[in-house]
Amino acid sequence: MKQSFSRVTVKGGVLSPAELKQILILAENAGLTTISLGSRQDILFINEDQNFHFEPQDKFQIVPPGVLGYENIVSSYVSADILPNTPWLTGDRYLYILEQFRSQSSLKINITDPRQRLVPLYTGHLNFIASEHEDYWYLYVRLPEWEKTELYPAMIYSWDLEKVSSAIEKLLKEEPETTEMLFELVNDLVITNNRTVDKELEIPFYPFPYYEGINRVGEDTYWLGLYWRNNKYYIEFLKFLCDLCADCRIGKISITPWKSIIIKGIQGKYKLEWEKLLGRHGINVRHSMLELNWHLPVNNKSALELKQYLVSNFDKNDISTYGLTFSITDYTKKAYYFTSIVIEKNQAPAFFEDVEFRSTYNLLYAKDFDPNNQEYIVHVQEVDQAELPELLIELSKMYFDQLGKESNKSEKSLPVKESVTIKVYQCQDCLTIYDPSIGDQSQGISAETSFEELTNDYHCSLCESPKSHFEVKEFTKIVD
Repeated sequence: MKQSFSRVTVKGGVLSPAELKQILILAENAGLTTISLGSRQDILFINEDQNFHFEPQDKFQIVPPGVLGYENIVSSYVSADILPNTPWLTGDRYLYILEQFRSQSSLKINITDPRQRLVPLYTGHLNFIASEHEDYWYLYVRLPEWEKTELYPAMIYSWDLEKVSSAIEKLLKEEPETTEMLFELVNDLVITNNRTVDKELEIPFYPFPYYEGINRVGEDTYWLGLYWRNNKYYIEFLKFLCDLCADCRIGKISITPWKSIIIKGIQGKYKLEWEKLLGRHGINVRHSMLELNWHLPVNNKSALELKQYLVSNFDKNDISTYGLTFSITDYTKKAYYFTSIVIEKNQAPAFFEDVEFRSTYNLLYAKDFDPNNQEYIVHVQEVDQAELPELLIELSKMYFDQLGKESNKSEKSLPVKESVTIKVYQCQDCLTIYDPSIGDQSQGISAETSFEELTNDYHCSLCESPKSHFEVKEFTKIVD
């Protein structure tokens, strides 16, 4: 049976109830009764028998099966205002930033808050991570051909995120090999309001959050998390959900990378209406923590059966997996996970395709069991399915044994950088930096030109303030 699925890109994993309802009607008109959710916060139309036919869409980007080059932007908007967050990064700020992205990207872009755990930080090609400085972001780059993630040597201003992303996409043909080379090429192409990287990114540890059910936030406000075991969300129910959002004046619906839906901003006076909606449709919002926090391949029956087998064993042994996340993958391959523990299914030898082999698995775990850590440690290899429950219980005990212990800073998965103090000059009107080591290409000023050598008619490249409006600043710059 041939399976095909189309993807609807949902920028930042956030859309209005009216937009979701239009997408549901498109799916319904194509003969579907359910939709699924993708790990990059997109919507999937899955059909096992035939291809889809959709009328051309101006409003939505529908990517046909097998078509590459259209990637969804991932954001942690879903966690804003309900989970720990960087104070300046509000839900509205995310929406303003996402609005800047008008064209479709072939690069995976992540826009995230380091204080939340629900959305991955490093699974994109361009990973913008909020800093402590208001409206400035670290940028961690791992272009398609790169082997590792590298820190871009400047912080990016909020309103330059789209500009920098588009510039990098245009520069892919130049095949930049380092972030330093990329930085120079981007500066030649666009004018940005960068800030010097003054300290390493610090990511506080939080256990993985519970994201299901009706939960209180604030004095009289709630949020609702919905999760389906089989990732098949009934269109009929979701249409009622969209209507209730409209009745309750809820403007946005969020999709998580864990293939679930979150509704924020439910006022206390409407809480009963949401409970009635769930009850009328028989929706369970109290799944065991053992069942949540699993990444599975889309519509993969064997992976779902393996998960059910493992969860059943956890339950039988009364095991806690709170704070852990799991992924099941088909065959060993180069991948960038966002999970604590990986269960890899080994591929049968290609030259014995007609011979039935028993499946074997490898177990890997992230360093410190941190899902944002890109360094994975092999625990065991080539084990049978029957051995997995005991081995996973062993890993869960390892996790709780090390929980709360200080991580060894010298063993970070990302390269450790050294710092040097440099002197730069900052415009006091718009905060643009003049770095003598870089110069100002927009005004024909070459690198290594000191501020004193600039003529008196030099002006800010962004707001055109005079040279006299610049003040000397000392920053710590991260270098290799």
